[in-house]
Amino acid sequence: MADHAVSDDPQVQAQLDRLWSLSPGADVLGLERITRLLERLDDPHRALPPVFHVAGTNGKGSTCAFLRAAMEADGKSVHVFTSPHLVRFNERIRVSGQLIGDASLARYLERVLDIAEGVNASFFEVTTAAAFLAFAEHPADACIIEVGLGGRLDATNVLVDPAVCGIAQLGIDHQAFLGDTLEKIAAEKAGIAKAGAALVTQRYPEALHPIMQAAADSARTLWIGQGEGWDAAVYRDRLHYRDDLGRLDTPLPRLAGAHQVQNAALAFAMLRHQDAVPLPEAALKAAPLWAHWPARLQRLDHGPLLAPLPEGSTAWLDGGHNAGAGEAIGAYFTADRLEGQKLHLIIGMLANKEVDAFLAPFAGKIAHIHALPVPGHEHHPAERFAAIAGQWGIGCTAHAEPGEAIRAVTNAAGGTPVKLLIGGSLYLAGEILRLNEQLPD
Repeated sequence: MADHAVSDDPQVQAQLDRLWSLSPGADVLGLERITRLLERLDDPHRALPPVFHVAGTNGKGSTCAFLRAAMEADGKSVHVFTSPHLVRFNERIRVSGQLIGDASLARYLERVLDIAEGVNASFFEVTTAAAFLAFAEHPADACIIEVGLGGRLDATNVLVDPAVCGIAQLGIDHQAFLGDTLEKIAAEKAGIAKAGAALVTQRYPEALHPIMQAAADSARTLWIGQGEGWDAAVYRDRLHYRDDLGRLDTPLPRLAGAHQVQNAALAFAMLRHQDAVPLPEAALKAAPLWAHWPARLQRLDHGPLLAPLPEGSTAWLDGGHNAGAGEAIGAYFTADRLEGQKLHLIIGMLANKEVDAFLAPFAGKIAHIHALPVPGHEHHPAERFAAIAGQWGIGCTAHAEPGEAIRAVTNAAGGTPVKLLIGGSLYLAGEILRLNEQLPD
């Protein structure tokens, strides 16, 4: 789907309007259409700098952020393709370290759309082709490519010769496309494995090991899983990583949450199991503090949206929306961090997400739920959140838009500082950042 992308730039908007009119209007998996698009563009995906291909249910974007941070700490120039965007479509395509400019973005979208007649390409496929075209035409030391959905049939899986492939946390999400069991989802994600590129993964249940090994064997490559070929742990407030090359001791990630330790470690493992982009140890040690990835337990500034909150209030934003994300976010809010308080939760979730599974880890930590719609998308009604609030013995209030929810939290606080979590959807997270004037850079 087109993610309801809009742009303030009229040239970019004109191409997005074209894309909306030509696209089938839904997510479509398969490599046939993207292959046809790229053939008409002289196969730019075969002319990319060394590629780091990253899949996963949760954590793949953060892993990309750590990869980029390590490379840039060593002065490397890096192209990055991620999705979805939060506020501006440009966030999806970073050329040589910088968000693609409007004029360039409009030009690349136009070039792809001009040759797309009859392909019936999806929004994501056109975007992927535009990114590959931009990356092929600008020099860089490396490319970091995030899988959009799944792996085996994702448009990015046309990549033929990556330097290394990585898979972050696995969980249940996008069941309509990937299957409703962890085994089926694992098989789809592992479909990114390629000959000559190590398949590096986080730690998975033993039941998934044969699936990963089979994917690696089929691709004629090595599977290097956490606990097998590498490992990482926190000791005395430091990240301790080890593999056959030796040990690495780094600061803990600046990105909040214990789960980010594993994402940083996966990035280290990917970097240390490839030789196309060699990096010194100093660059890896810098990465945990350099990496930035918005809307993942992001502390919000007191911008225009949050200005009404009582002085001393703290607000976090996270776009997580599945069970694994709920566990990671819930674990972050320990009793010590909450300082005897409970969270006010402002939440909106797409209709195809499992509310109960996401919210279960927050039981006992929420003072009140403030339910929001997710504009432009089918979403869970306020009654769905009210039912959970009722089970927890707390209140739930429906609001039309974020500003109204913030004012309700403020009024309920009576001047006392609050702890606020806004989440449930990356689309909602993008709207929050826009309203609070914190645009991702």
